[in-house]
Amino acid sequence: MSGMGVRMVTAVASAIRGVGKSLDKAGANMEVAKYSEKLVPSTRFVAVDGVAPRVAEYGTFVAPSASVIGDVTIGRNSSIWYGSTVRGDVNTVSIGERTAIMDRAVIHVAKIQGDSPTNIGNNVTVGAGALIHAATVKDLCVIGESAQVLDGALVESNSIVDVGAVVTPGTVVPGGELWAGAPAKKVRELTAEEIASIPQKARDALELASMHAVENSKDYAQVQEEEDWIDFLEDTQEDDPHRTPPPGDIDDIQGMGHPGRIFNSTLTHPEEGIKK
Repeated sequence: MSGMGVRMVTAVASAIRGVGKSLDKAGANMEVAKYSEKLVPSTRFVAVDGVAPRVAEYGTFVAPSASVIGDVTIGRNSSIWYGSTVRGDVNTVSIGERTAIMDRAVIHVAKIQGDSPTNIGNNVTVGAGALIHAATVKDLCVIGESAQVLDGALVESNSIVDVGAVVTPGTVVPGGELWAGAPAKKVRELTAEEIASIPQKARDALELASMHAVENSKDYAQVQEEEDWIDFLEDTQEDDPHRTPPPGDIDDIQGMGHPGRIFNSTLTHPEEGIKK
C-alpha cells in the first residue's frame, strides 16, 4: 500500500471514530437514568447471613478480582491483591493495619473441626499463593509465597515463614526465628537485618498498593481521556519526528509501542507487513 493510501485509511478511520464518539455522547445525553460506566465493576465484597465485610476507608486497597466475604475486618493501609480470597463465612477474620495479602493468597477460618477464627496483625506480608487457615499471625511477620499456616497455629512477632513451608496445626513459631520445610521447623535465628526488612516489606507493599488504587479507581471517561491524549501525542509525533516528548511521556518499549496498551505490530498496522 502506498504512503498516500495509508494516510487515506488513517484519516477515514479517525473520522469514523469521531462519529462514533459523537453518537455515544448524544445517546448518553438522552438517557433518563444517568450512570457512570466503570472499567472494573466488581462483586468483591459479599455479605454472609447479613454480615458484610468492614474495610477501613483510609488507604485500603482491595483489588477488583479479590473476594472479601462475610465477617471480615480489614485495617487502614492494608491491601488485598488480585485473585486473593478472604472468607469469613463460618467464623471471623481480622486483618490489621499496613498488612498485605498478596496475589492468590487464601485466608479462611474453621468451624466444623474446632472453632477457630483467623487473626493477622499489623505490618504483615502474606506472600502470593499462601494459605492461612484458622490461625494467628502476630505483628511484623512475613509468610512466604505458597506457604501454609494451618489450624490453631501461632506465628509470633518478628518471624519469617519461608517460601513453601507448612506450619502444621497447633504449631507455635517463636518470635525472631526463620522456619522452613514441610512440616516447618526452625532453621535459625533471624539476623538484625532480616528483622529490619520485615516492616520495610510492608511499606513497599503499601506504596505499590497506593498506585494500584489510583489506577483502579478510574472510570471509563478518565481512561478514554488519557487514550485521547496519547493519540494526540502520537499524531504530533508523526507530524514532527524530531519532537521532544514532554515530561512524563511514556517511552516506546523495544520499538513496539507504549506499555499497558496493545503493542504496535503488523497485527495493528497490517500495511507494515506487506512493505518490501
